[in-house]
Amino acid sequence: MKRNSPPIVIIGVFVLCVTGGDMARAGLPASDAFAPPSAAMKGVVKFEGPVAKPTHIDMSADPYCAKVHPAGAMAEDIVKDANGGLENVVVFVAEGLGDRTFEPPTQPAVIDQRGCMYQPHVVALQTNQKLRVVNSDKTTHNIHPMPSNNREWNKSQPPGIPIEETFAREEVAIPVKCNVHPWMRSHVAVFKHPYFAVTGKNGRFDLRNLPPGTYTVEAWHEKLGTANQKITIGANETKEVQFVFKSPPGS
Repeated sequence: MKRNSPPIVIIGVFVLCVTGGDMARAGLPASDAFAPPSAAMKGVVKFEGPVAKPTHIDMSADPYCAKVHPAGAMAEDIVKDANGGLENVVVFVAEGLGDRTFEPPTQPAVIDQRGCMYQPHVVALQTNQKLRVVNSDKTTHNIHPMPSNNREWNKSQPPGIPIEETFAREEVAIPVKCNVHPWMRSHVAVFKHPYFAVTGKNGRFDLRNLPPGTYTVEAWHEKLGTANQKITIGANETKEVQFVFKSPPGS
């Protein structure tokens, strides 16, 4: 009598390749690691109308800062280029992601205190992602975020000693100040997802690895307020979006 042979079970192996740059830029949702092809959204934020002359900053209260900026410096609350591209605008998905969850990046977001100014002026990061604050100046600073939806902290920072903190809840945006140098102002925007960007000198932004869908996309500026649009984007589609801010009444 022949003995029946045991059944043969073949287990397939699936390999997923994701470029490091794309993973770092927008991340992948924990539940969508094997999601269908993604979409992208890019565009520009512009400012129309006259811009008031930037406020002059007098740094004479600290001899080190005054030496770095002998003629003083200018406030960075409204910064645009020759084509109207508006800098320091946070563009992000405000609605449409449903109940997807996302792991925070392992790399920290960074604020550098250099030349007695915060660089960059606006920072965005995910909830529970580390914020690394660096003091590259040869003077003592103070970093003091003032959130309304997160834990407030206030730390003195000597030269060369970094500080790392996190924010547990979404908040757009947290004002930051230095209690030692009152002209030092910044903002930190915190999101529970990776679909956000801060515009650079040309006003441009780029959101990648979006699941196809319909989203409310919002642009936030510290002085000009917010603007939003509803965008529907399909698989493997790249959609161009433009936001326009104008001078506030009476400016």
